[in-house]
Amino acid sequence: MEAKPPEIVSDARDTAWFIDRIVQILVFVGGISAIIFIVGIFVFILREGVSFIGQSMDLKEFFLSPLWRPTSENNPTYGTLALIAGTASVTGFAVLAAVPFSLGAAIYIAEFASPRSREILKVLVELLAAIPSVVWGFIGLSIMNPLIIELFDVPIGLNILNAGLILGLMAAPIMTTIAEDALKAVPETYREAAEALGATRWQVIWRVVLPAGKNGLMAAVLLGVGRGFGETMAVLMASGHSINIPDSPFDSVRALTATIAAELGETAVGSEHYQALFTLGILLFVVTFVINLTADLVVRGIRKS
Repeated sequence: MEAKPPEIVSDARDTAWFIDRIVQILVFVGGISAIIFIVGIFVFILREGVSFIGQSMDLKEFFLSPLWRPTSENNPTYGTLALIAGTASVTGFAVLAAVPFSLGAAIYIAEFASPRSREILKVLVELLAAIPSVVWGFIGLSIMNPLIIELFDVPIGLNILNAGLILGLMAAPIMTTIAEDALKAVPETYREAAEALGATRWQVIWRVVLPAGKNGLMAAVLLGVGRGFGETMAVLMASGHSINIPDSPFDSVRALTATIAAELGETAVGSEHYQALFTLGILLFVVTFVINLTADLVVRGIRKS
């Protein structure tokens, strides 16, 4: 076999090295692009809201007043207590609705379903996650609203119960997927050891699998909370969009995200009201960042254990 000239071999090596460097650079840029985008979004939001924070914002009024009256001519008020309470109540009710459903679905998919059924169910869960939020909002508005009025004899069905159920169904797919991955990550030897000691299938799940996967299950719940906390359109359509501090699941509320979505398009750019809405965006950004960071730290705890 005739050997190739050294010049050809050298050129081939140089070309391979050049391609390798290009691929490395592209992978590096793709890896840090998410960080760049997040920092850019935060800088943009902070730039628009920093003037309100530094000049017009009253911390006591902002966090403790339930009055959100940014368009008042005589005394504009920027109290977010009712908005925070509305967001927390809807998100909390969504978690209460989603956690049993999601964990039950995850346990069945991971521990009981046959391989064929498991693949079909996982595809269906992913399809459920692909439904647009505006479609969920229409479901809450046109189906859940009259149903709640009829079942509970209340004057309006656009309330915490409606928005919480819709939001719970929206958060359930991501919670189910992550919880199922956490359960599948439990070593099979744990199950075999428990069964060898005479444990039943349910005892293995309750006393071995769930405790071993508790960090992953907690991460699933936290990510579900983050998903629900940042939802906009479905909450806007199903919650009633009324500013008040709720004392019942049948009270209409307004969420922080829905307030931004409803008011930003009709607000003069650069006005105090405009800057206050961006301050709400900063608050949402910080809360969701903390939730996702907590979930990431929990997941890291799984990998180390």
